[in-house]
Amino acid sequence: MAIYGKYFTRYKVPFLTAILCVALEAVCDLLGPTLMSRIVNSGIEKGSLTEVYYWGTLMLVVTLIGACFAVARNNLASRVSQRMGADLRTDLFQKIMSFSEGSADKINSGSLITRMTNDTSQIILFVNGIMRIFLKAPITCIGSIILASLLNMRLSLIIYGVVAVVTLLIAVSMKLSYPRFYQLQRAMDQVNLKVQEYLIGIRLVKAFGTYEKETDKFEDSNRYLMQKGISSQMLIMVISPFLTFAVGIGTIAVIYFGNRLFRMDLAETGDITAFTIYMAQILTSLIMITNVFTMFVRTKASTSRIAEVFGSEEDFVGSKEEKRENDTKEKKDAEVVKDAKDITDVTDITAESKDSRNRIGRIAFENVTFAYPNGSGVPAIQDLSFTVDGGDSLAIIGPTGSGKSTIAWLLLRFYDVDSGEIKLDDIDIRERSANEIRSKIAIVPQKPMLFSGSVAENLKWGDNRASADDLRQAAERAQAAGFIMQMPDGYDSLLGSGGVNLSGGQKQRISIARGMLKKTPILILDDATSALDAVTEAKVRSSLRDGNKGQTVIIITQRCGTAMSADHIMVMENGRQVGFGTHEELMRSCRIYQDIYHTQIESIREA
Repeated sequence: MAIYGKYFTRYKVPFLTAILCVALEAVCDLLGPTLMSRIVNSGIEKGSLTEVYYWGTLMLVVTLIGACFAVARNNLASRVSQRMGADLRTDLFQKIMSFSEGSADKINSGSLITRMTNDTSQIILFVNGIMRIFLKAPITCIGSIILASLLNMRLSLIIYGVVAVVTLLIAVSMKLSYPRFYQLQRAMDQVNLKVQEYLIGIRLVKAFGTYEKETDKFEDSNRYLMQKGISSQMLIMVISPFLTFAVGIGTIAVIYFGNRLFRMDLAETGDITAFTIYMAQILTSLIMITNVFTMFVRTKASTSRIAEVFGSEEDFVGSKEEKRENDTKEKKDAEVVKDAKDITDVTDITAESKDSRNRIGRIAFENVTFAYPNGSGVPAIQDLSFTVDGGDSLAIIGPTGSGKSTIAWLLLRFYDVDSGEIKLDDIDIRERSANEIRSKIAIVPQKPMLFSGSVAENLKWGDNRASADDLRQAAERAQAAGFIMQMPDGYDSLLGSGGVNLSGGQKQRISIARGMLKKTPILILDDATSALDAVTEAKVRSSLRDGNKGQTVIIITQRCGTAMSADHIMVMENGRQVGFGTHEELMRSCRIYQDIYHTQIESIREA
């Protein structure tokens, strides 16, 4: 529960007020049986209506005060628990946003959804319960025992025995329930994951006709969830009747021995009546305590799962102090940045500005080796060295699995290298925060990700301050303006989640326009034109070449035709560089490039 310290501190005043209301409400409830004994002993048995009216009126006032405290704590409990829940979800989301790639691989998305929803809701219920009933139960139980002991110590021995038995049963229940509830939440993860996978791949399922297979997978997960749900509740269902039985035996014993003590003039009628009421309160409190501990066990399981999220490794975002330092550095570099502010408009380059251009956006890999943390251990990149001057373009080509995209992930600091250095503008990228590095790089991924919202909102990921004219120009350069204007509301047309109402080529063109809008020193195109036809791709390449002067462009591709447009071409195989140069140079010196080229040319001829 330590992770919730800041939330309790944030709302400590209303939280403590609610606790005080709970305590005062419990005191009012505890006074009821004692006042009832006064009514019986001083009023009814002695035939005094005055005493009956006096103690009865006092009992009514106490009950009314208790009701007022109950209304107050219910209101406070609802407000505080929901606000704490909202804060917790926000912090969880921010933590997930800062996940390192290793953490993202470790906790699957289905599990994260469960933790953001089910586990968080469980904690909200527990916090709400603390301020409403959870504290009231032990206060009422302990108070009933104390007041009953003050009325008659002999009869109190029965209560002590009942409480001891119930305490033992609750302890056994807690110890055995925790692993069951933890397994229940894990089972919920699997159900959420199966649903998520189906929704993401629904078109693929329909295309391959694998309904039965996916249904069977879901039914297996759902059946497992059902079994764990039954298992987690079974222990409580078995123990609860024993709790009720123990308290029932205690109540019978109080009535039996109370009658004998009354005959021996060792107890009054009102005392026995109060004792019976206290036993009923104890029964209610013990049942409530059982539910409290059940809820506590479930919350403990949810808490440990959320703690795993908060304890996960973060991306290389740096501390607030580091961010402030970087902001200062950026201000100091304002003149340099100003020179390259709009790299799309650089057309006239003097000798001095050319030198500046070659430095801004300059990329250098020096003996870089890297293996994915959760992979096979085989390096995805091995002893890689190359340099791209600012304003130049580099195409990276090679077979599938050769490490092409890994170069982009390393440059963006999704991972840090195992050995060697990656330099941006002659500075090791590990000396700068990931946020600063990424602010200088725009990427267009092979699988473009669009989000629910308008076309304009998706484009503005590149530049949130972009004007309507900026959006139009970027869309025209990416060959997207035509189909956007054919949509019902143009740039205000709404897209479904993931851009489901667009074709693959349309999504890629919007993604390319988004990357162009960012106007960074470096642009990475990770097979970004794979879904485009040859004519459209040629137009996009021409637009990039003519409109992105001064910008360093990294083109990751499978097509020789795309690679040939770059200033330099690097050929990769099994994580190693096996060729570097122009198309003509590689056709003379690199066998792998020759094979790729001839294979593609022959495929075109056959087509």
